[in-house]
Amino acid sequence: MTELIYLACPYTHKEHKMMVARHLMINRIAAILMSEGKYIFSPISHTHPIAEAGSLPRGWDYWEGYDRRILKCCDKIIVARLPGWEQSTGVQAEIKIGQEMGIPIEYVDYDAFEWESILKSV
Repeated sequence: MTELIYLACPYTHKEHKMMVARHLMINRIAAILMSEGKYIFSPISHTHPIAEAGSLPRGWDYWEGYDRRILKCCDKIIVARLPGWEQSTGVQAEIKIGQEMGIPIEYVDYDAFEWESILKSV
């Protein structure tokens, strides 16, 4: 059976533009991983459009319970090291929860040129 991978990345930011850029970039990373045959759950890909449509909160305090529930179903966590990942409350909490649950954690870097292109487009 194929493992289910939770794709973590920073999201919340004081500038809405940065949250949109992070959403677009993580979608691209998820697409690459999925094209390799991996089963990816990307919480930002899923929740950003819902939060936008419903004017929902963006912070970890609101999404923690949801993310914990999804993490229980996952076999691995991949952390996308987008700018701000080390300071992200959510990413650091997801790593800690994953460690507590014994979920293996891997890290993936991003394409800096593509990131800059996305930032300019939003």
